[in-house]
Formats: sequence, structure tokens, C-alpha cells
Amino acid sequence: MAHLHNFIGDLAIILITAGISTILFKWLKQPIVLGYILAGFIAGPYITWLPTVTEMVNVEIWAEIGVIFLLFALGLEFSFKRLIAVGGTASLATLINLGSMVIIGYLVGKSLGWTNMDSLFLGGMLSMSSTTIIIKAFNDMGLQKQKFAGIVFGMLIVEDLAAILMMVLLSTIAVSNAIEGTALLTSLLKLVFFILIWFIVGIFLIPSVLRTIKKFLNDETLLIISVGLCLGMVLFASHVGFSAALGAFIMGSILAETVSAKQIEHLIEPIKNFFGAVFFVSVGMMLNPDIIAENALLIIFLVFVVLVGRIFFATVGVLASGEGLKVSLQAGFSLAQIGEFSFIIATLGNSLGVISSTLYPIIVAVSIITTFTTPYCIKLSTPFYNFLERNIPKKWNKLLTGYATSNYKTVNTQNDWNKILKSVLKLLAAYFTISLAIVFIAESFTTPFIMKHIPDIWGRILSALIALILMAPFLRAIVMKKNRSEEFKNLWSDNRFNRGALISLIAFRFGLCVVLVLMVLIPLFPRWTVLMVIISLLVITLIIFTKGFKTQSRRMEARFLTNFNQKQLMEEKRAAIHPSIAKSLQSKDIHLEEIEISPTSPKIGKSLRELNLRRRFGVSIVTILRGNKKINIPVANEVLYPYDKIIIAGSDSNIQKLIHSIEERKTKDSQEDDTADYNVNLSQYIIEPNSFMINKTIIELCIQEKTECMVICIDRGEKTIINIPPGFIFKEGDTLLLAGETEKLNAFEENMDSNKPLIT
Repeated sequence: MAHLHNFIGDLAIILITAGISTILFKWLKQPIVLGYILAGFIAGPYITWLPTVTEMVNVEIWAEIGVIFLLFALGLEFSFKRLIAVGGTASLATLINLGSMVIIGYLVGKSLGWTNMDSLFLGGMLSMSSTTIIIKAFNDMGLQKQKFAGIVFGMLIVEDLAAILMMVLLSTIAVSNAIEGTALLTSLLKLVFFILIWFIVGIFLIPSVLRTIKKFLNDETLLIISVGLCLGMVLFASHVGFSAALGAFIMGSILAETVSAKQIEHLIEPIKNFFGAVFFVSVGMMLNPDIIAENALLIIFLVFVVLVGRIFFATVGVLASGEGLKVSLQAGFSLAQIGEFSFIIATLGNSLGVISSTLYPIIVAVSIITTFTTPYCIKLSTPFYNFLERNIPKKWNKLLTGYATSNYKTVNTQNDWNKILKSVLKLLAAYFTISLAIVFIAESFTTPFIMKHIPDIWGRILSALIALILMAPFLRAIVMKKNRSEEFKNLWSDNRFNRGALISLIAFRFGLCVVLVLMVLIPLFPRWTVLMVIISLLVITLIIFTKGFKTQSRRMEARFLTNFNQKQLMEEKRAAIHPSIAKSLQSKDIHLEEIEISPTSPKIGKSLRELNLRRRFGVSIVTILRGNKKINIPVANEVLYPYDKIIIAGSDSNIQKLIHSIEERKTKDSQEDDTADYNVNLSQYIIEPNSFMINKTIIELCIQEKTECMVICIDRGEKTIINIPPGFIFKEGDTLLLAGETEKLNAFEENMDSNKPLIT
């Protein structure tokens, strides 16, 4: 019980301190991540005059769980399709920026006399931007819809995947305590293999299972299943030699491709926030004020390296991808900080015991400082660009516009060779990986089990048959897929050189299948190598001409593609404009934005002709979404209703003008709402002898229409009339009990007759 008491006491201290710090930092309009770090510093072992955590082991366990759920949530937001969609701009820019900062960090560490491990981990930490800080800065500054922001978000997606790969490679280097090319290559190939097999099998099975049990799924059940899948993949990843964080990320990315992704993300968010808070608090506990004071100059120097290095290399990376100087500078200045992944990498090095105790608090201090400088760096990008524009030589004008600004491509620019090679490489990666996995499973589990019960030659033959039958559909796909495609036919009929190249490609794929079959046969029949080669050739030929394997291959591929594309198809169906069209518009610097019409908006009831957004803001309304109804290319007479969603098209600057106009209106309305009294009150109105209301009915007077007040009842003498008919005639001395807003009640008589004074 004493241990439980300490456990609960430590958790109480962490959460209470974190709660107070969160409120403080929200009031200061600063990122709450910094609040958590401050809470950890206060609750940590270096502040002795306040209640502190007694058992750091408990905190470390909670922090590890926090990393798992942070990476799981990151995977849910990741999606491999989004990675493919970010294109060459983000990929090339990230490669240049991240690679350069790893090298710079390593060189800085070595120049300071640090060990190889400290220097390498420093490079990894300095190469990671903070997604949380950047998103908050963009939201606060209203920049999230601008072109450079889209590039930054794409770079962050690539960075997320690169960070996962980096963690695996750093773990491998840390365990071997040396940077060996062979070991790194082996680890990288192993990582790629497991990521591919997990992803392929996961997409093939999990969406299908979720569809089957959909009618039994409520929020509670879906949450339990999602967390169970996450922790199951964590255990499996740990079992095969990878980090728990990698397993969580992979399962999140698999679930991100399902139609339930948004619901799962919503359900996981409170868990992620809770454990994430504990993780960031644990980061703050590692802040040793003595170490920070001793290394103040080093911290300032590293801040300088981060600000200058990340701005420079990120800008160069975006420039190299073809964007103009202004967009490149804005993206580069936005990425001038390090954040949460740097903490995770530092935690990894700390848990492995391969980095010094001083590196952790130093990197946290650098992160805190660069977090505060981020908004100022973003604001500085525009004046810095204006300075360069004025002073740059005219012969460098291409640098200002970028060489990719006019490279709008049509659907016919890719030639047939590009198409067929890309398709074949994707197929080879998928089917070869699955076949290789079957070989490993057969060697590790199936064959030992069969040989235990059926020894000698018959057990070996049965083991080989089972493995080859399981591999057969995939082996056939490796050889035959895309051999009857339009691109293949076009190339074949074009010239003889193409025919030779295509035959060589088929032969190469056939050879891969022979290698896979030999990987099954030779371990079982090591003395008959030549015979096994002949048998493998016959086996592949038999598989190719067996229709059953062709049907099975197509069925499995169709199921995989259905699961993989289901979410995208649903999103495209609901989208106002097809994503491919939206992407084409972006190449022409035209962007799309969705805006919901508030029920209090002054635009309600007005036609598009009256609003005339094209003339006022330079944007066009291309679609109106009204419930399940979609109005494409609406006519000028179309009227807007509450909760309509309008899809507007325009340049970044024009869209921002409209959004700022809406935000200013909302701010003005909210300020008016704070001072106005909109409650319904009661008031009496007596009909005087000379009142214009005498001998007139409610219908004739149009009381409710003119005054926005309602007659609740009428006192006539001692009698109270509640049920008032429309033809009721008012008499002198009648006392009306009115209901309405205070402002309307005060103006009742003025609205009824402006020549008469108010009598209440």
C-alpha cells in the first residue's frame, strides 16, 4: 500500500502542477508544451521547497506510455497517402534540411570534444522541427492557408517518418556502439521489410474486420479495440527488435487508412493528451539548473546554430525543389526551432545510456528558447525577403520566381516507360516482401512443427508444398502483373529495343521468383541443389499457367486496394472539388477554402449577386454544401442559409482578406454580445385615452412585426384575458403585459408610433 500511496501521490503532484502551468501558459498565450516542461521542473528533484515526485521510476514508466500514445496519435494523422501526396517539394527540401542539420550537429559535437554518440544524437535532435509549435504559430497568425504553410506541413510529414527511421538507426548504432555501414544497411533493410509487411497485412485485414463488426462498434468498443491493436503492435515490434514507438506509429498509420480513422483519432485524443502531458512533464524533470547555468554559453551557441542552420538549409531545400525565394524564406524561417521529437530522441539516448547527463537539459533549454523565437522568425521572413529583392542582381530573377512556378503538367506528360516501371516496382516491393515473409514463417514455425510430427523426406516435402502453395499467388503476380497493360502493349509495338527491354524485365522478375522458391527448397534438400533449381523453374512455370492462382491473386489484390482506397473514395465523394483538380489549381496559385456560414452571419438571406465576393475580395464561390445537397457553380440568385458551407477559390492573399473580414466581424459581434442584454423581460403598457391603438385589433396594429414584442395577456378592469384572439379590439385603459428584449420593450411605443411618448 505504501508503494501505491507514493504512486498516486506522485501522479497527483504531476497533474496538479501541470494543470496550474497549463492555465498560466494559456493565459500568457504560449504553447502549453512549455507549461508542461515548467511543471516538470517544479515537480522535479531540483526544487526542494515544494512537494516533489518521490519515485522517478514511476514517472519513467508513465513517460514511456506517453511516447507510445504520442506516436500512435501521430500515426493516425500521418497516412502513407499523405506522404505520397506531398510530392517532391517537401521530400527534397526535408532531405536537404534534415541531412544538413544532422551533419552540422555531429560536427559541432565533435568540435566541442564530445563522444561520437553525443555528437550523433545532437545532430538528430537539431534536425527535428516542432509540429506543435509551428501549427500553433500558424493558427495564431492566420497563416495556415497560405502556400508556404502547405509546404511546411508537407515537410513535417516527411520529417515524422524520417524521425522514426532515425530512432531505429540510432538505436542500432547505440547497441553496437559503432557506426558500421554493414550493420546500418542490415538494420535499414530489416526496418523496410517489417514496415512493408506490417502495412500490407494490416491494410488487408484490419479494415475488413472493422467493416464486418461495424454494427457492434460503439465509441467504447472502438476505443478498446484501437488501444489493443496499438499495444499489440508495440509488443510485436519489441519482440522483433524494434522500439515500442515504431510499433505504435505503424499501427496508427494503418488505422489512418480506414474509414474509422477520424473517430479513432477523436477517441484517442484524451488518452494522448493525458500521457503526453506526463511525458513532457518528465522532460522538465530532467532540467538541472546547475547544468544549464554552467553551459549557458553553449546553449546560446546551439540556439544560434539552430536558428541560422535550420533557416538556411530549409530555405535552400525549398529553393532546390523549385519554389520562389519568398515562399522558400517563409518556409525556412517557420522551421527555425526544435521540439517534441528532439525530446523523444533525447529520451531514447538517455534510456539506452549512451548520451551524457548534460545533453538532455541542454537540448531542452535550446528547444524552449527557439519556441519563443518562432513567431518572431516567421514575421521576420517578409522584411528579409523585401531586403533581398531590392538588392539581388537582375540576372538572378529566376531565384525570385522559382523554376517550378510554371511547370504545370498535363496528364499525358509521363511516358509509358515511367508508368510501367513505377507500377512494376510497387508490385515487386509488395509481393516480394509478402513472399519473403512466408519463407521466414515457414522456416521458423511451419517446418519445425511438421518435421516434429512427420520426420524425414515426407515431412520436408509437405513443408515445401505448404510454403509454395501459400506463395504461389504472389509469385504469379510478380511475373505476370502489368504484362497486358496498355503501356506494355504500346512499348511492345513501338520498336525492337523496347521488346528486348520488356523481355529482360520479365526475365528479371522470373529470376526473383526462382530465388524465392530456392529459399524454400534448398534448406530442406541441401544435397540436391541442381535438382532444386530445375524443380523451381518447373514450379514457377506451373504457377504461371494455373488459373486458380491468377484468380486468387486478383481477389486478394482487389480486397487490398478496396481497403486502401475506401477512405479516399469516400472523401472524394464528399469533397466539393476532386483533389486532383484542386492540386492543378494550386499549380496556378489558385487555392480552395471551405467556410461555414454562421447562423448569426449578416450574409444569411443575401444572394451571391448582393454579396459580390469576386469584386470585393477577388474570390469566387464554386460550390455550396447544404446538408447532403451539393450546389456546384451556383447562380447569382442563389441565397445563403445558416450552416451553409461555401467553397471559395482565389489566391492566398485574397482568401486571407475574406477570412480577416469574417474574423473582424466575429470579434465585433462578440464584443457587442458581451455588453448587450438579450434576455427576455416583461413590461406593462397602458393604453391612454388618446392612444392610436384604441378600437384597433392586433392584426391591424401588427404589434409583433413592428416591435418584436409579444402580448402575453391583457388586464381589462378586474378581468385578465389570456387567450387573445386575432380580432381582439383594444379599449381605453387596457393594460398590456409585453414580453421581449429590454431594448425592444423600451422602444415599444416608438416603434408603434414615433409621434407618441413611451408609457410603461
